Amino acid sequence: MKIKSILTSFVLLTVSTFSFSQTNDCLKKMEYLFSKRGSYPIENGIHYHVILSYNKPAGNVCYNGKVIIENGVITKIYTELEDGTFEEITKKFTNQKNEVPKIENGISELIITENGLKIHVIFVEKLKPKAKAYKEAELPEDI
Repeated sequence: MKIKSILTSFVLLTVSTFSFSQTNDCLKKMEYLFSKRGSYPIENGIHYHVILSYNKPAGNVCYNGKVIIENGVITKIYTELEDGTFEEITKKFTNQKNEVPKIENGISELIITENGLKIHVIFVEKLKPKAKAYKEAELPEDI
């Protein structure tokens, strides 16, 4: 009976891990990673290596971008173009409460631009590294 319970748990874990890895939703993947690992603080300045997750009806689509942080808040958002240049998305944006969007655990609140785009900014370089795993002991072969 106990073995059946263990096998059932293993199958459920495997299926949920497989379905997570099969999703194309970049925001969900990054939210999962940040929830597991955490984020380093986001400093003022230009952040060249961010991911911009655009909310679309079929799911989120991610693009490279850069943002400018002043006094702890995002003041400018740029999308990277194929030639390596950047285009500013808009000058005016807020969160859903019509306030300045906050950043929590490496990902911004939902940002709504004046032209209706819905974006999350993901500070991918601020993701803490994966925890080191224990090294399994090697046993002698003649046991």
